[in-house]
Amino acid sequence: MELEQMGRLAKEASRNLMKLSKPVKNTCLLTVAENLIDNTEMILEANKKDLEKGRENHMPESLLDRLCLTKERILGIAEGVRQVVALEDPVGEVISMKERPNGLMIGKKRVPLGVIGMIYESRPNVTVDAFSLCFKTGNAVILRGGSDAIYSNTALVSIIKKSLEENQVTPDAVFLLEDTSRETASKMMQLNEYIDVLIPRGGAGLIRSVVQNATVPVIETGTGNCHVYIDQTADVDMAVSIVKNAKLQRLGVCNACESLVIHKDIAKEVLPKLLTMLKENGCEVRGDKTVQAYDETVVPAVTEDYGTEYLDKIISAKVVDSIEDAIEHINANSTGHSEAIVTKDYEHAQKFLNEIDSAAVYVNASTRYTDGFEFGFGAEIGISTQKLHARGPMGLEALTTTKYIIYGNGQVRP
Repeated sequence: MELEQMGRLAKEASRNLMKLSKPVKNTCLLTVAENLIDNTEMILEANKKDLEKGRENHMPESLLDRLCLTKERILGIAEGVRQVVALEDPVGEVISMKERPNGLMIGKKRVPLGVIGMIYESRPNVTVDAFSLCFKTGNAVILRGGSDAIYSNTALVSIIKKSLEENQVTPDAVFLLEDTSRETASKMMQLNEYIDVLIPRGGAGLIRSVVQNATVPVIETGTGNCHVYIDQTADVDMAVSIVKNAKLQRLGVCNACESLVIHKDIAKEVLPKLLTMLKENGCEVRGDKTVQAYDETVVPAVTEDYGTEYLDKIISAKVVDSIEDAIEHINANSTGHSEAIVTKDYEHAQKFLNEIDSAAVYVNASTRYTDGFEFGFGAEIGISTQKLHARGPMGLEALTTTKYIIYGNGQVRP
């Protein structure tokens, strides 16, 4: 099917979706969750083809992990859909109503955005997350995943469409672009007549390409050069535990820690333990001269290292003189995603929370929690690192806009 035809059908579907009742939307989503589990073997067979192709193309292990589906991950995807069902539907909510001196009642209510375009890479779970959030909020969605996940995405979308048809709801609520060429992606970025907003989700190159080339309005989701700052009063064991989780639990995710910042007064106590833990887990450290002095295997860092999202077993490390220096360094090199401080000092914690300019800022916790599921959104369509129109993990409310509703009793403007 041609992209323009998809756009036209999606626009028509969006006008019907905005009229669906909450019970109908929830029933459809529950059917999707059930059918995902019932078709686990079919999904895994499709995913196996993607993984085989990825290995043939020498895809890094961290990206293979993002691509890989297992029975447990499919159960998790289905549970994410069920969590979306359990969430309050924001569509139709009247969020303000005021009376003007002339008697007019002017209010604001939440409405769907319309047609959402998603351009993303590698992770098949995004296919279901994006659909479930868009559908719950009455939006149609056009999906353009990467060629590396085409078999998985095709299987998942076929299950979603079948689930909609079982409930007598238009399957045009979701489309998958099976043509994954750059030319088609470029056309999608300029489909202003049909797509209301475009959300890229993936690596820095993909996001930069969409932001630079799209004429459709874009919500920029982020690459994650996330930092953990270890303050001079930090609990050392807590710091090591947080860094291990934030860096090594999953390498190929945007909320993984890529940069360490350590206060000079705790470096002697914490750096040997950190470096040992990272070395034991096969993680290369690229550090400044102070960090290098603690271990001969530390690679000398260059300026670019402090601003890089590695998505690999590599981490940068820098020792600073003060919390002010830490904040300045982080704000200068961060992608605005997630940053954490490990400290026992309340004032330093509050200073860090107030002055770090990122979408999510943590005190004594891993950056790995920046996630729609963990934040109680059921799923997320992306993590916005910009400030308009949404910031941080984007759940249901972020997929709505507002319109003014005005009640009168015959008023005319003098």
